[in-house]
Amino acid sequence: MSPKGRDILKSMVGAVEPTRPEAPIAQPPHRPSGAVKAMNLSLGRLGEEAAAAKALRESLASGDKVLEIDPAAVEMSFIRDRIPVDRDAEFERLKQSIRDSGQQVPILVRPDPVRAGHYQAAYGHRRLRAAAEIGVPVKAVVRKLTDEELILAQGQENGPRVDLSFIERALFARRLDEHGFSREMIATALTTDKPETSRLLQVAQTIDPEIILAIGPAPKVGRPRWLAFAEKFRETGGQKKAQAAIGARGFLALDTNSRFDVIWKALEEKTPPQRAEQTLRAQGGAPLALVARSGKTFRITVKSAAFSEFLAQRLVSLAAEFEEENEGK
Repeated sequence: MSPKGRDILKSMVGAVEPTRPEAPIAQPPHRPSGAVKAMNLSLGRLGEEAAAAKALRESLASGDKVLEIDPAAVEMSFIRDRIPVDRDAEFERLKQSIRDSGQQVPILVRPDPVRAGHYQAAYGHRRLRAAAEIGVPVKAVVRKLTDEELILAQGQENGPRVDLSFIERALFARRLDEHGFSREMIATALTTDKPETSRLLQVAQTIDPEIILAIGPAPKVGRPRWLAFAEKFRETGGQKKAQAAIGARGFLALDTNSRFDVIWKALEEKTPPQRAEQTLRAQGGAPLALVARSGKTFRITVKSAAFSEFLAQRLVSLAAEFEEENEGK
C-alpha cells in the first residue's frame, strides 16, 4: 500500500477493516472441483462473518455509536461495486436472517456532504437494502469520511469477499477511474497490485457497461475468460453482436453465467460480408439490371433482354480496355 493510502486509513479512527486470513502455503495451481469451490465459499463466508464481528467490537471499543437510521435517509455509495441481479438467493437469505434475528452487524455511513440529516453508505449496501425492503431502521456507524476514505473503506470491506466476481471488481475499477481516482488509489481500494488493476480496467474499458450489466456478475466466469471475451469484443465488432444476443427471446430468463455463454457464442460467429445492391434504370425508369457487391464478389442480374444483348456485345471490348489501362501496374 502506498504511504498516501496508509495515511488515509490511519486517519479513519477505528476504521472498520475486515482482516484477511493467513495466506496458505503456496500450492501448484489447479482447478478445484465444484465441491471444493462450495466448501471454500462457505469457509469464506464464515471468515467474513468473523471479520465483521471483530470490526464491530473494534468500532464500539473506539467509541463509535451505533445508530438506527431510516433507510430512506441513506443513499448508496457514489460508486457502486455490485451488479444487481433479478434473482438473488443470498440476498433473500439475508433478509430472512434480519427478520428472524435482527441486523447483527451495522453498516458504515458518512453524513451527506450536501443534505443535512441524510447519509451516504460506505459499505453494507445489501444490509441497507434489506432493511428498506423489510421496513425496519438500519443500524449504522456514522463517521466523517472524505471521498477517498469512503472508497478505501468500501474497497477494503469488499477485498476479502469471495462472492464479488471478477467483472464486478472490474466495473468498480472503471467507475473509480471515471471519478478521477489514480491507478495507485484504485489498486489500494481493490487491495490488488497494479498489473491486476490494469487487467481489470482493460476488460471494463473495452466492454460497454450496458453489456456488462445485461450479463450480470457471472460469478463462475473468471479473469482468463473475461480477458478473452474483451479481446473478441474488440476484434469482432462485438457491440452489435452482443446487443442482438441480449435482445433475443429468452435471454433475460437465463441466469447470469448462461448469459455470458450466449454472448460469447455470438461473438464467435462470423459476420457475413456486407452486401451492397444497386438497381440500374433507363431514363424512363425501367429497371435494366441489379448490381450486387459482397466482399470480392460482384454480380449483375440483367432485367432487360435488350440490355443483356448490349452487355454481351461490349464485354470483349471492356475486357481489352481494362487490360490496356492496367498494363504495367
